[in-house]
Amino acid sequence: MTIPAFGLGTFRLQDDVVIHSVKTALELGYRTIDTAQIYENEAAVGQAIAENGAARGDLFITTKIWIDNLSAEKLIPSLKESLAKLRTGYVDLTLIHWPSPGSAVSVKESMLALMAAKEAGLTRQIGISNFPIALMKEAIDAVGVENIATNQIELHPFLQNRQVVDFAKKNGLHITSYMTLAYGEALKDEVINTIAQKRKATPAQVVLAWAMKLGYAVIPSSTKRENLASNMTAVDLLLDDQDMANIAALDRHQRLVSPEGLAPDWD
Repeated sequence: MTIPAFGLGTFRLQDDVVIHSVKTALELGYRTIDTAQIYENEAAVGQAIAENGAARGDLFITTKIWIDNLSAEKLIPSLKESLAKLRTGYVDLTLIHWPSPGSAVSVKESMLALMAAKEAGLTRQIGISNFPIALMKEAIDAVGVENIATNQIELHPFLQNRQVVDFAKKNGLHITSYMTLAYGEALKDEVINTIAQKRKATPAQVVLAWAMKLGYAVIPSSTKRENLASNMTAVDLLLDDQDMANIAALDRHQRLVSPEGLAPDWD
């Protein structure tokens, strides 16, 4: 199982805005698109893909199951609704978006339902998102680490999430970074800007290249063609050990996404 290193995120983008973003990205050569049930943009994403005409086999589409749909009886029907909106017979990756608050639905139940969806051909791979170590262990116990394609977590220069990353690496579990640019705050950082000037790159390219060099997949979003094009070239930007060390030193455990009533007990 492999997760593409670079893709397009669609969080907070809806209607004509997300259609424009996805169509522009596809025109530029993006082939990996990340969405979710709770984003309420799956239908718009599906429309954008259909209007672009990209071959389905060339695309890697991810969606995420919302907490209301994590039970065994609801997960597959909700995924089928997502597929209808996305105008596809399958997605490449389906994630549990957030652990069930208060363990109302057990991790095991949701993971086994995801496995059933995979076995039914509705999704090629399955995974998790926003899972701390304790719940990663439960997911691994439920279906085996070999069946978990990734854990998608908030990860950026100011929150490097080393405990979770170390556990994942030790167990052979891939990490996808979301919020990699820290809502744009990382682009203002002096250290990152100094590296950008040295490398004749943009601050966004530096941060994305940093994350990818560490082995994480990244899914930055943008509505601007120039930024979408620029972000793509981060794949080819090479940072040296000193650059990486300088960014590593920026970690200040600054979590930006921790919704009350939804967030698990973070490591």
